[in-house]
This record gives sequence, structure tokens and C-alpha cells, in this order.
Amino acid sequence: MQTSVSIRDLSLSFGNTRILDKLNLDIEQGEFIVLLGPSGCGKSTLLNCIAGLLDIDDGEIHISGRNVTWAEPKDRGIGMVFQSYALYPQMTVEKNLSFGLRVAGFGKAEIQERVQRASEILQIQPLLKRKPVELSGGQRQRVAIGRALVRDVDVFLFDEPLSNLDAKLRSDLRVEIKRLHRKLKNTMVYVTHDQIEALTLANRIAIMKEGEIQQLANPHTIYHKPVNLYVAGFIGSPSMNFLQGAIQHESGANDPLFVTDSGLRIPLAGYPFAEAPDAGLPAVLGVRPEHINIADDNRPLPFQQQVEIDIVEPMGSETLVWTQIAGQTITFSCDSDVLVEPGQTVTIGFDPVRASVFDRESTLRL
Repeated sequence: MQTSVSIRDLSLSFGNTRILDKLNLDIEQGEFIVLLGPSGCGKSTLLNCIAGLLDIDDGEIHISGRNVTWAEPKDRGIGMVFQSYALYPQMTVEKNLSFGLRVAGFGKAEIQERVQRASEILQIQPLLKRKPVELSGGQRQRVAIGRALVRDVDVFLFDEPLSNLDAKLRSDLRVEIKRLHRKLKNTMVYVTHDQIEALTLANRIAIMKEGEIQQLANPHTIYHKPVNLYVAGFIGSPSMNFLQGAIQHESGANDPLFVTDSGLRIPLAGYPFAEAPDAGLPAVLGVRPEHINIADDNRPLPFQQQVEIDIVEPMGSETLVWTQIAGQTITFSCDSDVLVEPGQTVTIGFDPVRASVFDRESTLRL
């Protein structure tokens, strides 16, 4: 697969603060990659470096095989969509879409063709004669995307384009952006702090923390096999449950046990360790809320524990429940048809094969 964007040993500082330090990233042609992380992790800074809006201290940036490290933004073959729509209020949608092309000296016929094509793809043809004040937030963001689209570029850069929209519009535009990518097959680099956007849009997700990429993988791997505690805790809503303890081995047993700090023993039969852990190794057992189930006679679980329900949160399609295991608070989910209430005692359990075990000291997955 041909590389579309290649970043080599990229470093950037603001004053004495190092934001990005020798960061490397290869993005394949036609890939949709999401830079995900909390505020201040460096994701927007990295995007602005790719766009040429920031001068880097060291390293190289290649786009479509060209070294564009010191090229002007207009010469990089990119289209950028910002969090702010940044539309010209006095211009119609059609004029907003064509402005960059007119400044670049494109002919009238070429401009008309590109505007028409972009408006058809984004389904904004009826809006071409309106001004931004007459548009909804979702329509304005479509116009902003269209302004990048008319440039006919190799790489699209999105900097949190949906964060100013309400939940319904965000959901609708996520679908539109995914449909747009499937239709155009261009490379797209998308910055967000919203994990739902990341999981639903990306071919691969780069989880960032303090200017470093913690894990770069497809959404399934990121969610089910997080590389460390940070990724495990960041991805998922509600977040992954964590139990503190240590790995132990019983004489005559083939599989190790996880023993919580309070002494509760959890079998790890079938857990896919990368390599056999040492006995006594301090560890953290992580299990997602949806992988914890209320036990019944028809569904035996390798680990089961009787608990008392603390808090119940009906969510419509599911119910979230808070309780405790081994003195540590955990959350689990159940079908909304299952009626539970605070103070009720139930037996819950999970299959350790679906869990994640981490070295407590290094925080890396075992």
C-alpha cells in the first residue's frame, strides 16, 4: 500500500515545553486515521504541523511522496476543515465554496464544475444561494467541508469539525463524513477527543498522550486489546473496570490466578498472555462493563461473585449498574428488560479471556 503521509522524527517545542518529540507516523493512501486524546495531548498540534500552520523544530513531513516540511500550506496538496466554520458571512454558500478557487485563478467553468460536484456530494445544492446566517450548524459545517472538497486535494485534515454541534447533528454528520470518505477514497486525518467519533470513523486510531502515540491500531484492537492502562482507561464509556492485585501460580495448576489485594481469587484460564508472567507480579485486571453479566443456570461463567447493587442507571437500551467486587467499585451493564434495584443481591461474573491484564508498574499489557 502506498504511503500518503509520512512523518519522520517530528519534534516541536513551545518555549521550553516539548510538545512533540521525535514522533513517527505513516498514513496509507486512502486511509481514514483518527488522532485521539484529551486536551493538551498534542493531536491538534500534530495536525497543524502536517498542514504547515506550525513550523517544526526538527524532522520531516512527506505528503504523496513529496517532502513538504517547509512548503506553504497552499502547496501541500491538503484541504483543512476546522472546528469553527469560518465562513464569510457576506457571501453566499456558492461564493464561499468558490472563493479559494477564484483567488487561485481558476477559470469560471472549472470553478462551476467543482462547486457543482462538491454540492452534489454533500447534498447542499438547494443552499447555494443562501448566506451562512440562513443555515443551521450542520449545514454550515457541510459548507466548510465543501470548501475543502472543491480543492481536489490528496489529503483532508479535520480538526474537531463536529465539536460545536449538538448530539443529533454530530451523529448525522459522522455518517456523512464516513460516506464521503468511502465515495472519494482520499486520505483523511481527523482530530477529536470524542472516542465515539474515533471508533466509528477510523480505519486506524492513534491514541495520544503528552505528545506521544501510545497505540496505533484498528478500532477493534484498540478496544479489545489496549496496549497499556492509559489506552484501556481512555477508550470505553463507561470506562473499563480495574481491580488491583497480583499474579499467582498454584502448584499443579496449568493456568495462573489473579488475586486481588483483598485476597479474592480470579482464574485466568485461557487468557492469552504474551509470555508467562512471574508469580507474585503486581498486576491490574481490567474488564469492560459489557463483559460482566448477571449469572444464570443457562450461562455458567468461569468467575462468579455475589454482589449487592449500589446504583442503577437506566439508559434506554441498557441499564448501567454500580456495585463492588473485593472492595473495589465496578460498573456492569445489562439488558434494559432485566429489572434490578439498589440493595438487591445478584450473582455476576465474567470470562477472564475477555479481560485485560496489565503490569502494575510498567502499565503495559501482559
